[in-house]
Amino acid sequence: MNKIQQGNQGEDIACDFLKKKGYKIVERNFRIRGGEIDIIALEDSALVYIEVKTRKNYNYGRPEEAVTLRKIKFIERTAKFYRNNRKYLKLPDLERIDVVSVDNLGSIPKIKLFKNITL
Repeated sequence: MNKIQQGNQGEDIACDFLKKKGYKIVERNFRIRGGEIDIIALEDSALVYIEVKTRKNYNYGRPEEAVTLRKIKFIERTAKFYRNNRKYLKLPDLERIDVVSVDNLGSIPKIKLFKNITL
């Protein structure tokens, strides 16, 4: 399995997990030049931009450790662009960034949700 397939599988797992937690998935893989948001969802009265990190080993650290300040800045910039170009959706004013960590080391993925990420 290559990195793209692994990432897509992790995002599928994360979407299923988030739906069970009550999130409503609005969009996946929103891209602009210089940024991407893996999952955009609604939870309660918040618009949530979700970064998914998947690992099959810890050679480069745990999945959640890959979310750096630089990555968060890219997500924030992409989120601003998303909001400005989706005004017709009547999105909630409250927004945040969450991270879903998918650990594929064993036969059953271990999933962790980190809400309202700030560094």
